[in-house]
Order: sequence, then C-alpha cells, then structure tokens
Amino acid sequence: DLVVDHSVMIDYFGTKDSLDLNMKVEFERNRERYEFMKWGMQAFDSFGVVPPGFGIVHQVNLEYFARGVHKDQNNVYYPDSLVGTDSHTTMINGIGVVAWGVGGIEAEAAMLGQPVYILTPDVIGVELTGKLNPGVTATDLVLTVTNMLREENVVGKFVEFCGEGTASLTVPDRATIANMSPEYGATMGFFPVDEKTIDYFRGTGRTEEEIEAFKAYFEAQQMFGVPNASELNFTKLLTLDLSTIVPSLAGPKRPQDLIKLTDVKTTFDELFSKPSAEDGFNKNPDTLEQEYALDGDNDRSVKNGDILIAAITSCTNTSNPSVLIAAGLVAKKAVALGLKVNPNIKTSLAPGSRVVTRYLSETGLLEHLEELGFDVAAYGCTTCIGNAGDLTPELNKAIIDHELICSAVLSGNRNFEARIHPNIKANFLASPPLVVAYALAGTVRRDLYKEPIGIGTNGPVYLKDIWPSHEEIQALVNFAMNPEAYRENYAKIKSDPGELWNEIKGVTGDVYSWPKSTYIAEPPFFEGFSMTPSARQAVKGARALGIFGDSVTTDHISPAGNIAETSPAGRWLIEHGVKKADFNSYGSRRGNHDIMMRGTFANVRIKNLMIPPLSNGALFEGGETIHKPSDVQMSIFDAAMRYQEEGIPTVVFGGEEYGTGSSRDWAAKGTQLLGVKAVITRSYERIHRSNLVGMGVLPLQFQGNDSVQSLNITGNETFDISGLENGIKPQQEVTLTIHREDGTSQDVALLLRIDTPIEVEYYEHGGILPFVLRDLLSHDN
Repeated sequence: DLVVDHSVMIDYFGTKDSLDLNMKVEFERNRERYEFMKWGMQAFDSFGVVPPGFGIVHQVNLEYFARGVHKDQNNVYYPDSLVGTDSHTTMINGIGVVAWGVGGIEAEAAMLGQPVYILTPDVIGVELTGKLNPGVTATDLVLTVTNMLREENVVGKFVEFCGEGTASLTVPDRATIANMSPEYGATMGFFPVDEKTIDYFRGTGRTEEEIEAFKAYFEAQQMFGVPNASELNFTKLLTLDLSTIVPSLAGPKRPQDLIKLTDVKTTFDELFSKPSAEDGFNKNPDTLEQEYALDGDNDRSVKNGDILIAAITSCTNTSNPSVLIAAGLVAKKAVALGLKVNPNIKTSLAPGSRVVTRYLSETGLLEHLEELGFDVAAYGCTTCIGNAGDLTPELNKAIIDHELICSAVLSGNRNFEARIHPNIKANFLASPPLVVAYALAGTVRRDLYKEPIGIGTNGPVYLKDIWPSHEEIQALVNFAMNPEAYRENYAKIKSDPGELWNEIKGVTGDVYSWPKSTYIAEPPFFEGFSMTPSARQAVKGARALGIFGDSVTTDHISPAGNIAETSPAGRWLIEHGVKKADFNSYGSRRGNHDIMMRGTFANVRIKNLMIPPLSNGALFEGGETIHKPSDVQMSIFDAAMRYQEEGIPTVVFGGEEYGTGSSRDWAAKGTQLLGVKAVITRSYERIHRSNLVGMGVLPLQFQGNDSVQSLNITGNETFDISGLENGIKPQQEVTLTIHREDGTSQDVALLLRIDTPIEVEYYEHGGILPFVLRDLLSHDN
C-alpha cells in the first residue's frame, strides 16, 4: 500500500477554503507523479494507493491498516509486522506491532522477495513509573524520552517499555512515543498489547472477529499485558518517573534538545549570541531587541524571536485526541478572552486523518481554532516534512536584509536546520496546545509562565487562564473513539477517493513507457547492467568532496523542501522550461535523478568545514566546497562532476550521528551518483548506513578517539583506502592512508560498517538492487 501524504504544501491558510485550494494546487503540481501511480495500480495486482487527502501513512496505519495478527491459508495465526519507507513507521509499535523504517531501496528489495537482515539488537528496557501530572501532555513526555534516550545512545537498538507507568498510558500516548523512535535513535520503541490496545481497536472500527483473534493470539503466547521490569531480561534497564515530566519544547535545531517551558526565553537569548561552534546563532547581542518595519507596511514589523509559522501538524501529535482537544480548548478560551494571532504568523492545522476534523467539529472546537487561523489546510505531513509553503515576500526580505533569527513552532517530530523553512533558523517542537499558545504570544522571547500571553478584552491574559484542565479534556476525548466514523472514512478510499483523484489517468500496460516528464525519469542505476558484477575498484588518490561535523541529517544531505532558483537543481529546472512557481519541492521531485543528485548536499544550512569561516567567525553555510587542487569554491554538485571528468574518486567525512533523521534513500542515491566511493564518520544512524551499503558506497567509521579534528584532515589531502583487495569480511578493519601536502603520509585503521555477510554481497554487486535483479534473473533462467 502507498499512502500519498508528502506532496501537499501550505500555500493557502487561515480560511475555510484553504484545504480545497491546497489540494487543487497539489494535483496541478504533482499530476505526472499521480499518473505514474495510476499506471502502477493497473500494472500490479497487489499494489493499492490511498489517494491524497485521506491522511498521513502512519496514522492511517494505526487507525485502519494494522490488524494486529494475520491468518495464513492453513488458518494459522501469526503476528503483524512490517517495514515502511519512512522512519516513523515505528509509530505502529504503540499497538504491539514489530515494525521499523527502511530506505526505499531496501523496501523495493523486500517487495521483490529479499529478506530484511539485521544484526541481533540489544534490547533496552524503559520502565515508566508514576503518572503524568495534570497539564502535562504526551508531547512533553515524548520530548523528554527523546532527550533521555539520545543521551543513552540507543542507535540500532530495540527499546521496550514496561512498568505501571506504561500501563497507565493510552494507546495514542504510546503511539506518540513509538513514533519518535528515530529521533531517539532506536530501531523500535515497542509497547506490549493489553486491554487498552483492544479498546483502541474497538474504538477505531476493527471488527469483533479481528479483535477476538488479536487478543486470543497474544494471550495464547503469554504476551498479553504490560509486564513489570522484573519479568523481563533486558540488555540494560532505564527508569523514568512520569511525575517528573514538565511542559517542554525541543529545539531550536534538533528534536533531542529539550527545553523546559520556563527556560525557552532565556535559552533563545543565550543562543542568539553564542558562536556557531556552540550551536549558537553568532549574532551581535545589541541587535536582539531591534524592530524592523516591513517594506510597504509601516504598521507591521518583525524582530528576532518572532514566530512566523505556527503549525498543528504531523502524525506524531494529530493521532492523539487528548492533545488536539487540548489545543481546541486553548483556542476556545483564548477567543472568549479576546486574544488574537499576529497577522505575520502563518497558522495551519493539518491532521493526519479526516477523523480528526470530524471529532473537532462534533465537540464544537474546530470553529474556535478557525477563529485563530488554524483552519484545516491539508491532510498530510505539510510543515513537518518541509512543506510549510513560503512566507510573504516582505517577511522574507526583512529576514534576509537584517539577518533575523525568527521562529517556527510546530507539533511535529523534526526541526532540523532549513527543514521547516529556509529562512527560519529557530524551530521548536511543541504540543498542539502550546503551538496555539505560542501563536497567541507571537514570540519565543516571552516567559509563558510569568508574562502575559497577550492583552485580551479585559486586560492581560496568562497561560493558566486558557490552559484546559484534565477533566475538561477527558470530557470530550470519547468523541474521538467512534467506530462508525473510522469505518465510514476509510471505506471511501475505494468508494469515494475524490473527484481530483478520479480525473487522473495514467498510461497502461505492464511496462512503464517513460513519457516525457520533469518529475518521473528512468533512473540510471541499471545502466551497463550485466549478469556478472564488475570488480570493485580500489579507492586511490581520492579527494574530500565535503567535511562535515556532528549530527549531519539526511535533510542536510538530501533536502526535501524548497528548491532555490540559484541552486544546481533550480538551474536545471529553469533550463528545462519549468518556472519558479512550478518548482515544487525536492520531496516531490524525487522521481527524477537529475534533480535529486543536484540537490545532494544542497541544504542552505549545511556547513562544509573545508570552507574557511566568515570574518565574524561564523561557519559558511550552503552546499559548496573547495575543488582541489584548483582551490576554486563551487557547488558540491559542480565539484563532483568535475572530479568525475578528471577520473578522481571522492570521499565524504562526517562526525557523530551522520545520517540522522528521515529514512530518505536519496541521501544515499545522491551520494552514489555524485561519485562518492566512501563515507567516513565517527558514527552512523541505522537507516542511512544501510542505505549507503544498498547503493554500493562504503560506510567506514573512525575508531577510538580518531576524528577529522584529531587527524587534522582539512581537505587538502588525498586518500587511499586499502584492506579489501583480498575479500571483504563484515566489520573488518580497513586502512585509510592520508597523503598530506608536505609529502608525508599517515595510516589510520577504520572499521568497515558493512555489518553482515549479505551486505558484503550487496556491496560486491554494486548495491542491493543489482544483487536482487541478478538473483531474480538467475532463478528465471
């Protein structure tokens, strides 16, 4: 099944017709992609599409697709499991389903019959004790868990929740925590099946027969119920007391950077003038308070810390009725007290399911959200994936001209640099009710505990005046558990997919004919294919294409959002007759390798340490590098093409957590198409490492205390990689030879992060897809 959720953008907002207008624009922009999907639906018997406008894949899975158990042709039941081509596939761990995200290339191989291989993981137990205090949300909890587990370094490990605190959580709360497994680095964030799981299945419209089978299976396996920590044997056990959780945000650049609500103002002010090396914004503290009028409108102004995007978005939170009802109640109370949202702020509500709109309407809360500008603008990932749409030209100009540090607040799961908007540098994750509260405050430079949120009809209004009680939320939560609402909604996938979808017509036939398109192009990965793989060439005399620091995300490597006119991808689109208004996003253009390879390492906030710092000490930002030995600064794409013309291999260096974030396989595909032979880092995130192997790129890892900094690697060197000439063994040592400008050389032992014997075969075949194709063809023969 394919759920279309990454395409819609927030072009229109704050009006009742925003949803209709955004969907029309979505279909205009993405028609060629949707025609390709329609071809797939008629070509493959087992391929189905949930059309645009139904919701976000993980929420659709939670509410509809997941069955808990399945039955084979012999009437033998077995537990549900899956892999999904998005890192937040783990959301379904909240109902006891073993699942995790993989890159598209690994999923394609799985669909062609290839098993999914992993190393047997460590299992980290998280014992939750106590209960959440009133006023504390599931979002506050998951941001705290993310911070705690990222510090614990659970990358590549299974996390399993247990204890009385776990039993006290609702299924949507559990799904919220499971959803953010990739943010805390785990392969899974698993919750057991219990009576609350059964109640959730019943409330979301599963049949009684399915529910009975689901419960009976787990009871028969003696796996029903939330265990105590003492009942299980974990690699390591951690404990978290739910009563210690306080209202919090995360940001401004990473989801694991937890900030208590009481500390948001002071944290922003401190980061404003901190140097880039300390993750600050490197600004002159004297400019923090300055206010700037917008061009052509002296009545409107903008300053540092101002919130310009406030988005209730993402499956992480919109799948959870308690926080959405809380947001609606905040809006209701704020409207009653006469509060309004600053017109500079782009507000939006983008639920992960149409059921959300139904229960917000039935509770009477949607109208109050709409009064504050939080009209339903889309059913999709929107702001969380980087599809926030643009700001007004006046706001963009003011930000750029005055180098402002403005903010976005969203109920999403990621806030990496340039992901939300290329010009907004401070991005904070928060619960939906806090998104509404901050939209009313208009700035992150206000202490919401001590200072008024705004001035209402009768004077100052504080957060406590509009924050709902636990009892107020619980009185309305049951509106979200209406089985008939779920059944009616998801029946429409087939019976009423929508007029816009019905109008889409694709080409027919079993083999795609590749009609002319700037969206869908025949990829080059099988060019020169033969049944016998070519011998892998040794890496000798390589140059560094880029040297990056810690926490380089797949957004840095392969951005999903805005395509700049002056970027290599933007220039390619213009050369092919596409106007700027029709550029769409990198995410929507991922079916065209010419665009995606030009977008690799093109993030406007990526920092290549090969380029000297600016005069104020700030690190240079943008997808450029220094070509060697010419010493010419150019785009990374242009340098890569020049190295390929010169016959010079390239490598990329990184620090800790390289490839964190989305499961975006284009971060590996683009790396391979740029001619990069190896990536050398301090550590990898699980999915990206796997994707590199799947594309035939060597993932190598420094050992001990070795790093780019300790080895004084600057990019002026050339590099050899040796040790693979006589065969490859999983996790063997490899030698990196550094040839310096002064004629000296240094050998450094690296760890080969090809982890399993099957991955050795993938690499030797040039990647997983050539391996699978050769395997299929050999069996056919």
